Amino acid sequence: MLIGIAAALVACFGYGTASVLQAYGARSAAAADAARGAEDSAPAAGAPSFAATVRAAVTPAFLAGMVLDGLGFLGSVVSARLIPLFLSQTIMSANLVVTAILGVIVLGVRLRLRDWVAIVTVVVSLCVLGLTSGHVGTDGAGPAVHWGVLVFSGVILLVGLGALRTLGARGAVGAGLVAGVLFGAMAVAVRVVDGVDPLRPTVVLADPAAWAVVVAGAGGFYLFTVALQIGSVTGASAALVAGETVVPGIVGVVLLGDSSVPGLDWLVVLAFATAVSGAVAVALFGAADNAQPAESGTATQP
Repeated sequence: MLIGIAAALVACFGYGTASVLQAYGARSAAAADAARGAEDSAPAAGAPSFAATVRAAVTPAFLAGMVLDGLGFLGSVVSARLIPLFLSQTIMSANLVVTAILGVIVLGVRLRLRDWVAIVTVVVSLCVLGLTSGHVGTDGAGPAVHWGVLVFSGVILLVGLGALRTLGARGAVGAGLVAGVLFGAMAVAVRVVDGVDPLRPTVVLADPAAWAVVVAGAGGFYLFTVALQIGSVTGASAALVAGETVVPGIVGVVLLGDSSVPGLDWLVVLAFATAVSGAVAVALFGAADNAQPAESGTATQP
């Protein structure tokens, strides 16, 4: 249990710091594109092109963030296998606090009182979820779950890409939410994939859940990168938290046998609802604050 919690904490700080570094790199690349007049950097009514996203992904700050993402991913893999999903994802979702604080220092983001209230609400709710966790489930996942998580990941990825094409620059929060759902699906896939303990590469490669890890991980990474380019880092990260916490938490309890402390099921439901509400509030506040400078023509921080 302690190893799983420690791994989740590593993932929390890794992901939280990575979000800010990636946002800084993405915005710096966008500013450089604008300075040289790159036509594909920021379409007037749409999201950045794939080429613009690639340019953002190769900036030094973004690359440093990717290294931390890799560290966070390793932590998430270990925690997903050792502790209940709603506990592991809850701890990792506290990276919102890391993101918010570093966003103030690195990106010059200004958080209002309402933002802090919403953030504290999320953190407290997530802590309650962590304290009410029981034992990791031992229920075996049948082939339907393995194939289901792969199909679900593919469909959700297509929905996210379609939403970006439709909403354009207004789709940052939505892209963050879909990315969170994909990361949540990845956690479920990591939990159920066969051939890990002991390691049998041929079994792993033959498992649909292993490919779901690839689809959900890569798709979530791309969508979150775009969200950081076009919207508030705090808003996008808050939406990410909602998606990556709730989905695997519910799946872990319903399908995989994860449990809460006996008699505290009602508190788990209440904490889940409060966490999601707080995250949505932060997302809406962040999106609104990000849209105001754009409408008034004020320059944003790189």
